[in-house]
Amino acid sequence: MRIKKILLLFMSLFLIMGLVQVPANAKGDSTILKLGVNDKLSKVEAVSVKGTYYVPLRALADELKWTLTGLTDGIHVAGGTGSLTLLSKDGGAVLKDGTTVPMSTFVQDGKLMAPLKLSGYLGYSISYAGDKYLLRVKDGSAQLTDAAFTDKYAAELKPKAPVAPTNPATPVTPTEPGKPGRTVYLTFDDGPSATTGDLLDILRKYDVQATFFMLGNNMNQHPAQVKRTAKEGHGLALHGVTHRQEKFYASPAAALAEMSGANATLKKLTGASTTLIRTPYGSKPYFTKSFRDKVLTQGYHLWDWNVDSYDWKYKQNSDRIYNTVMDQVNKLKASKTNPVILMHDQKATLKVLPRILEKLKKEGYTFKLITKDMEPLNFWKDKR
Repeated sequence: MRIKKILLLFMSLFLIMGLVQVPANAKGDSTILKLGVNDKLSKVEAVSVKGTYYVPLRALADELKWTLTGLTDGIHVAGGTGSLTLLSKDGGAVLKDGTTVPMSTFVQDGKLMAPLKLSGYLGYSISYAGDKYLLRVKDGSAQLTDAAFTDKYAAELKPKAPVAPTNPATPVTPTEPGKPGRTVYLTFDDGPSATTGDLLDILRKYDVQATFFMLGNNMNQHPAQVKRTAKEGHGLALHGVTHRQEKFYASPAAALAEMSGANATLKKLTGASTTLIRTPYGSKPYFTKSFRDKVLTQGYHLWDWNVDSYDWKYKQNSDRIYNTVMDQVNKLKASKTNPVILMHDQKATLKVLPRILEKLKKEGYTFKLITKDMEPLNFWKDKR
């Protein structure tokens, strides 16, 4: 009996340190478990893949008040009593002391999934109650015992149907979800304008949805167009208020004020707000770390593009715009990267847009909206 207790003690210590993978159920399927955070039952769900439970990293960070910082080679996670760097391309995790430990990630439904065991490296303990469909992450502030916790939330701890396992070795790319290399995220900046109605007519004709990064001043000038954009199911996003470099980039506080002001206008006109932003002229070089730390810590997600149509430059030269777009799209196809296309809500774009949509559809591309749950694509590789 004493030996058994010692073994159980060591297993508990390893679990606390995050060195033991939380076991999946005996049958090896992917039953979804609820996640408790200290004395609260969160909305975060964990799914088992090959014996390890994974959770959406951003949702977990929100619950535990962690800070996520995008790096060129991964994501820095700071919280609890430590920090680590989660490397991209399944490179593992680099701990604070420089040690690298195995740790896989993958993308599911547009969310970056990370193993729950990473919280063990940040000073948290993990409890597992498979028969109660519960995982629990705790720090020193937790008051309830595991038994008291499961009793308290017994009515909410019910099983969910298994989901098909996802291969955790799947490379993480900023353009998921969607069929790799065959999903287009079409975006329009600077609207709404006097031609937004015509633009929406074209999109409706081709049954295409797009994401609109709108300016606060223009929303006030064209409220009916904003409401129509929302009503027809297009993506609502922010581009600031003024689009003037000397005002938007005057300070981090000024940039945040513009995004918050634009969001307030959007809320007033549509009843909806958004966390999706694109900065004037793109995020480089002006939207530096001090700006990103000020704005993104307020919950905003920064988006740039990987295909620039240059419709703002070539204007009426439709052939030039068309060839520019398709050349870049074809280059991305080779690496199975989904295009995020930058266009503008302007009259010149209307002439070339049908031709681009017809070509992309003919080549088998589908069109989707950018959502807040996707990993942001931006020039800084900031994944917040």
